Amino acid sequence: MLTERSICDEVELSSNPFAVSASELASRIGHPGLSVVDGSWYLPAQKRFARPEYEAGHIPGAVFFDHDTVVAADSDLPHSLPDAATFGNALSELGVSDLDTIVVYDGLGLFSAPRLWWMLRTFGARDVRILDGGFPAWREGGYPIETSVAPRRRGHFDARLDIAAVASLSDVQAIVSGVDDGQIVDARLAERFRGDVPEPRAGVRSGHMPGARSLPFTDLVRDGRLMDPDAIRAAFERAGVDLDRSIVTSCGSGVTAAVVTLALARLGVSDTRLYDGSWTEWGSLADTPVETGPAT
Repeated sequence: MLTERSICDEVELSSNPFAVSASELASRIGHPGLSVVDGSWYLPAQKRFARPEYEAGHIPGAVFFDHDTVVAADSDLPHSLPDAATFGNALSELGVSDLDTIVVYDGLGLFSAPRLWWMLRTFGARDVRILDGGFPAWREGGYPIETSVAPRRRGHFDARLDIAAVASLSDVQAIVSGVDDGQIVDARLAERFRGDVPEPRAGVRSGHMPGARSLPFTDLVRDGRLMDPDAIRAAFERAGVDLDRSIVTSCGSGVTAAVVTLALARLGVSDTRLYDGSWTEWGSLADTPVETGPAT
């Protein structure tokens, strides 16, 4: 939803209504009502560290959102969705308000930024964009980079959880058992879906939920950017996903599932939920069914 303070009121929109180009963002840096948030997060195997990278250089005025600390206090699952009060306070402390135009980005182009995009929307932010191409595109464009962190006035983020955007363990169990006609779309890489490789987290079984469709998030991304709608639609068709039925997105721990959620939004598909616990929750339980091999 665009607001009166949208960054796109005075500049040409990019072809993706959920994104903003580096040049568009650069033209509005420092304007009132604009918040830029570094939402970088990395897998341990990537051997990159988000906060030190932010401190070493970021978009001017950007604040850093820590996926590993703004989490549910009562969950052992990685970066689990916090309650509304926790999320709202964290964003307010960063100087972000729910009525701002919020631009999020990450250090890989399109990896963890969609998770923050989804969280912000799920907690009521009215205008959230992803920087097209992420921080790599900003660097390649030769735009300014700063290392200092200027103090920001506390924001007012009135967080309200949209529970319809979130799938619980019981919701997924209902789909697997056939009680719910929804579909599960798994964003993990194909070898993890098939169970060919061990899961990166100890105690988590390999494989996938019975009936799930495999659509690696990498099939939706090219050069750090979300692909065009025709290519996105073709990827869902190849994966055997019916876009006219309810969809639950899942991955390893709820991060790259948001890339699939973003792609669905790009196609105008609204009947979607993200399984926050994802495979880390499902695969660590003793009584949840697991299949291996390709999708059937």
